[in-house]
Amino acid sequence: MSSGEAPVTELEELEERARRAGPAFGEGAHILCDNLVRIYKTGGVEVVALQGLDLLIDRGELVAIVGPSGSGKSTLLNVLSGLDLPTAGVARVAGMDLLAMSAKDRLRYRRSIVGFTWQQTARNLLPYLTARENVLLPVRLAGRREHRGHADELLELLGVGACAGRTPMEMSGGQQQRVAIAVALANRPEVVLADEPTGELDSETSEEVFGALRAANRELGVTVIVVTHDPLVATQVDRTVGIRDGRTSSETLRRTSTEGEVIAEEYAVLDRVGRLQLPRDFTSALNMERRVRLELERDHIGVWPAGQGDGDE
Repeated sequence: MSSGEAPVTELEELEERARRAGPAFGEGAHILCDNLVRIYKTGGVEVVALQGLDLLIDRGELVAIVGPSGSGKSTLLNVLSGLDLPTAGVARVAGMDLLAMSAKDRLRYRRSIVGFTWQQTARNLLPYLTARENVLLPVRLAGRREHRGHADELLELLGVGACAGRTPMEMSGGQQQRVAIAVALANRPEVVLADEPTGELDSETSEEVFGALRAANRELGVTVIVVTHDPLVATQVDRTVGIRDGRTSSETLRRTSTEGEVIAEEYAVLDRVGRLQLPRDFTSALNMERRVRLELERDHIGVWPAGQGDGDE
């Protein structure tokens, strides 16, 4: 460095290293979870609900999250909604760091950035208010001014415009859930999170409710994450993320062929430290336990039960 040049600061040196290293993990993602951990205590016992979960979701995606009971699905949704605090790792939604937010920031986040619907319709709507009044309530709580036309437009978009003047008791379960989605959309959020929105409904009504979420995604551009056990819902999104034992384990990607046929391809998820969860039906079929044998081939990795491999056959 010549005498006329300014000394390079430590911060500038770190920034230059970052530029040379390339884009950071998840850069540009609308929702990012990196090695996310959530531990809580129940009955004096520590439960590790999320064990280093990684997840990337782009702006405007409609994604289904699936997995067995106790896999961490609902915990993940509670973290992303701001209802629960992560223990460690990174969780970022719409550029907001969920681990670093103050109580005031968290309240603003829940009112403006994300909308949330519960499985139980009774938790989503106040029984003594009409559908229109339920939709306008979160707007007023956020201190915004929206005329009743805003609520009516949302209800029409979701196919329940005729319910605007009805209370929840005067609506079917499917209508209540679609009104609940309108409530979640009332403050024009960037993300809508739905926890088992069709869990209490029959298949025909489930289709109507999922159609409402799809309409919100397509017409309003909102990113939608649906936690579901419903195979009908899980097969109607472009991407289904499977969670097992607190980590993302698989992804199913769907595309439409030139002949109009829907093609689904399932992938195992390799996390940032190289962990891979093989499907249980695969490992059970080959009696794989504790250890497996690996061999690096030119274009793939071979995996065999311990004691087996090309050289043993």
